[in-house]
Amino acid sequence: MTSVEQIRSDFPILKDLIYLDSASTSLTPKQVVEAMNEYYYRYNANVGRGAYRIAIESGEKVEEIRGKIAKFINAEDEEIIFTKNTTEAINTVANGLNFEKGDNICVSNMEHHSNLIPWLNLKQIGVEVNIVEANSEGVVENSEIEKHVDDRTKLVAINHISNSLGSIQDIETIEKIAHENNSLFLVDGAQSLGHTKIDVERINADFMACPGHKGLLGPVGTGFLFLKEDIANDLKPTNLGGGTITNVNGHDFTLENIPHRFEGGTQNISGIIGLGRAIDYINNIKVSNIEKHCSNLTKKIWELFLNIEGLTLYGTPKNTHSIVSFNIEGVNPYDASKILDETGNICVRSGFHCAIPGINHLNADGTVRVSVHYYNNMSDIEKLAKLTEEITKMFSS
Repeated sequence: MTSVEQIRSDFPILKDLIYLDSASTSLTPKQVVEAMNEYYYRYNANVGRGAYRIAIESGEKVEEIRGKIAKFINAEDEEIIFTKNTTEAINTVANGLNFEKGDNICVSNMEHHSNLIPWLNLKQIGVEVNIVEANSEGVVENSEIEKHVDDRTKLVAINHISNSLGSIQDIETIEKIAHENNSLFLVDGAQSLGHTKIDVERINADFMACPGHKGLLGPVGTGFLFLKEDIANDLKPTNLGGGTITNVNGHDFTLENIPHRFEGGTQNISGIIGLGRAIDYINNIKVSNIEKHCSNLTKKIWELFLNIEGLTLYGTPKNTHSIVSFNIEGVNPYDASKILDETGNICVRSGFHCAIPGINHLNADGTVRVSVHYYNNMSDIEKLAKLTEEITKMFSS
C-alpha cells in the first residue's frame, strides 16, 4: 500500500502549509502536472481536427481517458461526456431535458448551488421545484423524499455527500424512490468520487455529475457527466458547433454520435490528459485506502473538537465523511479562517460554501469548514485542533 508519508512529497505545496480545503479544490500531484506538460511539449494538437500524427495521438489519448473514467465508475465509454466541472454537467441536464410546464423536480435544501440554481431557473418555464428539508444533522430522510415525489416529478437530484457538512445521503434508497415513481435520478458526486467507491450500475443513476479537481486530484477545469445509455437520446445537446455534427446540408445538420454531440468546441485537452493521470494515481493508492484514511481523519477532527469549549459543531460524527464544519463562539468564520492561515499556515474554507440554504438551515451565518484528502496526516489535524483551541481561549478571555 502506498502510504500517506510516501505521497506527500508529490505535493510540493505541502512544504509551506497545511492544506485542509480539498472540498473546494484538492491539491494536484506532480505526476499530473508532468502529464499535462508532456501533452504541451510532445503532442500539442487539437482533437478530431487533423490527420497528422500528433493530432491522431491527442485524439487517441482523450478517448483512452474517457475509457479510464468509464472503468473507474463501471460505465460504458459512450456514457461519459467531458465537461469543465460539475456545474456544467448539471446544467447540461437541466437545459437538455424536455421539461414542460407542470413538471416538478425534487431536490434537497442541502445542495451546492450548482445542484439547485439550474433547477430553480426552470421555474420561468413553469417547472415546479420541490425542496426537501434535511434533518438537523444535514441528512435528507427517505420519508421526506417520498412526501415530495409525485406523478409529476420528472427528476430527483441529490448530492451524495454534502459539501457544507459532509453528511452522507442514502442515494441507493433515494434511487429506488425515484425510479418506482418513474422519475429520473441525478447524483451530484462532487464530494464523493475519489473518496469512496462509486459504481453507477449499482446506484442505478440516470445522471451523475462529477469534477476532476476534488476527490480525483485532477486539474481544475475538468469534469464529466455520466449519462445512462438507454436515456441518452432523451437529452438534447445545448452547446452545438465544432465537433458536434457529422454533416451540414443546406439548412439542416446531422448530429454526431453520443457522447461527442455534447462536447462542442475545443475541449480542455491538457486538463483531460491530467485527469487521466490523476485516475491512475488514485488507482495506485486505491479508493478503499483513501476512504479509510479520510474516515479516520474525520473521526479524529470530531474527537479533538468535541473537547474544545466554545466550539459549535454541525452534523454528526456518525455520518460525515472528509468534511467537518464548525464555528468558534464570538468569532466570525472569515476571521477564524484568517487567523488559522496567518498564525499557523493552515488553509480552511469559511463562509456559506456555495450552499446558502443548507447553512441557513443550521441557523448559522456561515461556518469554518475543514476538508481532508489522502495527503493529510494526523499531525495536520492535531495542529489544527491546537490552534483552534488557542483561538477559542483568546476570544473567551
